[in-house]
Amino acid sequence: MSLRATSRLVDVSINTVTKLLVDVGTACDLWQNENLRNLPCKRIQCDEIWCFVGAKESNVPLMQRGDLGRGDVYTWVAIDPESKLVASWLIGRRGVAYAKMFMDDLAPRLANRVQLTTDGHKAYLTAVEGAFGGDIGPSGRRTHLNQPRRAPEPNDADAHAALYPADKRL
Repeated sequence: MSLRATSRLVDVSINTVTKLLVDVGTACDLWQNENLRNLPCKRIQCDEIWCFVGAKESNVPLMQRGDLGRGDVYTWVAIDPESKLVASWLIGRRGVAYAKMFMDDLAPRLANRVQLTTDGHKAYLTAVEGAFGGDIGPSGRRTHLNQPRRAPEPNDADAHAALYPADKRL
């Protein structure tokens, strides 16, 4: 529901709705920073979600390029795949500086060593090393690259099982 629709629905000014939304967002951010500490996660999956604000980066006027909040914006997310808890998030650009801020926020929230999974974005390499050092789980940094599945060979039972899990066979 839009801000205008909300203001009409509850019969208040759109400025009141906007102020309340900012206040709730600030309260949620403070609560998360205070309470999401010493998380007992074993695995963390990190990724960036792309969106654009106002216009795609190629269509942003030259005077506004580089301003955060115009053009391409990424939401960096660290999620525990078991509990689905979002341990950390950051909104910004897709570069090394934001990767470092994101990992520096994530590392102190975790109580244990974790197995960290990323999409292989190069910005994570220095950011993870700087935030976690060598304390990044039993198998080290693990990245999953988007690779096409290989076609199973006639006698390749493992590949067949990977492509067609038992619960989805016809």
